[in-house]
Amino acid sequence: QVQLVESGGGLVQAGGSLRLSCAASGSIFGIVTMGWHRQAPGKQRELVAAVTRGGIVDYADSVEDRFTISRDNAKNTVYLQMNSLKPEDTAVYYCAAKRLPTTPWGYWGQGTQVIVSS
Repeated sequence: QVQLVESGGGLVQAGGSLRLSCAASGSIFGIVTMGWHRQAPGKQRELVAAVTRGGIVDYADSVEDRFTISRDNAKNTVYLQMNSLKPEDTAVYYCAAKRLPTTPWGYWGQGTQVIVSS
């Protein structure tokens, strides 16, 4: 099993920044892709950003140029730097991981709340 523990959420004013962290532990050998998803009230969970072990990144159109995902393989940790936050970024953010790029996301964290006030 893989355990993912997020931290760094909170309340911030529009235009501000937050940095989320996700530490992975357990059977992490072979985890190829890690990423961040979010779910706002009444909406489906969506992929925000993902990064492979080799550093290939992918972003949702709505966050590109504002969010940056990074990964420290030595610490088994993935980060999401969120800048120029907007009220529509308000959601619960979930860290996720999967062993193969083409497989479903198999491991999830408990989520961390991000609230952006206008």
